[in-house]
Amino acid sequence: MSGKEDDLESLMSHLGEFGKYQLYQIILLVLTSLTTGIHTLSIVPILGIPNHRCQVPWLENGTNLPWDSPTARAAIPLNPDGSYSSCLLINPTTNLTEACTSWVYDRTTFKDTRTVEWDLVCDKKWLGALSKSIFMLGVFAGSIILGYLADKYGRKKTQCWTQTIQLVISIGIAFINNYNAYLVASFFYGMFGSACAYIPAFVIAMELVGPTKRTACGLVFTAMFASGVMIVAVWAYFITSYVTLQAVIGLHVLLTIGHWWLIDESPRWLWSQGRIAESVDIVAKAVKFNGGDEVDRAHYLSKGKVKTVSAETISSAGFLDLFKTPRLRLRMIYLSYNWFADSVAYYGLSLASDSMVGNPFFILFVLGLVEIPCVLIVILLLDRTGRRSLTSVMLLLAGLSCTVIALIPKDMPNVITAVACLGKFCVCGGFSTIFNYSAELLPTVVRNTGIGFCSACARVAAMLCPLILLLDTIDKSLPTLIFALAAFTSGFFTLFLPETLNKPMPESLEDGENFGLGDTAFNACYSRKKTDDYKPANPI
Repeated sequence: MSGKEDDLESLMSHLGEFGKYQLYQIILLVLTSLTTGIHTLSIVPILGIPNHRCQVPWLENGTNLPWDSPTARAAIPLNPDGSYSSCLLINPTTNLTEACTSWVYDRTTFKDTRTVEWDLVCDKKWLGALSKSIFMLGVFAGSIILGYLADKYGRKKTQCWTQTIQLVISIGIAFINNYNAYLVASFFYGMFGSACAYIPAFVIAMELVGPTKRTACGLVFTAMFASGVMIVAVWAYFITSYVTLQAVIGLHVLLTIGHWWLIDESPRWLWSQGRIAESVDIVAKAVKFNGGDEVDRAHYLSKGKVKTVSAETISSAGFLDLFKTPRLRLRMIYLSYNWFADSVAYYGLSLASDSMVGNPFFILFVLGLVEIPCVLIVILLLDRTGRRSLTSVMLLLAGLSCTVIALIPKDMPNVITAVACLGKFCVCGGFSTIFNYSAELLPTVVRNTGIGFCSACARVAAMLCPLILLLDTIDKSLPTLIFALAAFTSGFFTLFLPETLNKPMPESLEDGENFGLGDTAFNACYSRKKTDDYKPANPI
């Protein structure tokens, strides 16, 4: 590292690995992860698809029979698998099948959803998938734009503004009753309501703690996201109106409004921007909070003035710098694909919960719940196995689980759900480690931008997931086979990344390019084999 980075590490060392100040800040910051989980998976119950059948006009005449009425079903043809069609009727005059124009819904579980309000089923099912994709398109745009703003104008400022706008949009969207207006609102809801607030908060936390505490810190964020998913499932079970449900989901953002006054900007980001005095002041306050010795403010101010980065270097560090040099560029490609593939499998399994047999709220709750033991296991293993090997193994196992799901007969729904939970467990393991891994691989000056771009790639995957799930009309196994392929290939590519365990985070672009030079899983195994095979001629 250059002298400037040495001075920064010297300053940050006064904080220690983890103290009362870091704990206080992280307790506040992880609330953002909780609300992100709530918003991101809220689209599952809000757009839930209940069981449905065609309304039989010559039998029901405006007064609907029960959705599973044998009388009504006598006018409904069977699918090739023996189930009743959801979209066709048998015309008694011509005895031919025809598409229906109105539906009767099973309101046992999903009593009131936007799908029911707008009849987003059968030939309009793609409109429901489109609204989910538009939401993820908003997350994609926010990840890039707000990721850049967080590196340019500050992590705290970007996060706090995002959460303030998030509060307004997440409540306001509940009262929109026009489909096209809902699509526009969904874009901005995705932009401000999901990972765009999560990432700056996560980066601040990772930049505050020491190397040995990054694992636990990062995985607490994952656990809180999973808790948000479970909260959505619980609220959806008790609240039958989607308008009320969406408003209640939006009100959770009030938990984070205090961040404007209670959290601090990242000292590492301030230092990288040449704002040395502000960086030193925050560290000095934190050290005092932790009960440590007073920081020699004058010493670090003088160091910063002598060795600060030029204004030109500061302003020029941006998105394109991630791809200008060969090793950093290849690293970004691997990381971006990892996030993409993990997201395909994660959201694919999550969004498919309303189509699994059983109570969809319970299934969604369980799919969130399995992430908690996953986080605990990753915390236990990540600092022992390293980031690279655990990430790769989790993704390969996720790919295997998705392959098994595709091969299980469809008349074994409980087995499919159980294996889906196992797959979600492994996918979560991959996602849990890749957040930490990316933060430790990317240099401070473009860390938020880099993670924002990787997150954007994950959102492209999430955008595609609702459309991929529509492929089950061609073959029920096709979506899960796509998820399996993505997870397998991602697990393999991860092996080409360098290990970051117990290594200092790169600060400058030069640090990022030189970090882990020549370190891949294959080189590590080869070097280990040479070491194991070597026997000194005259052992001592």
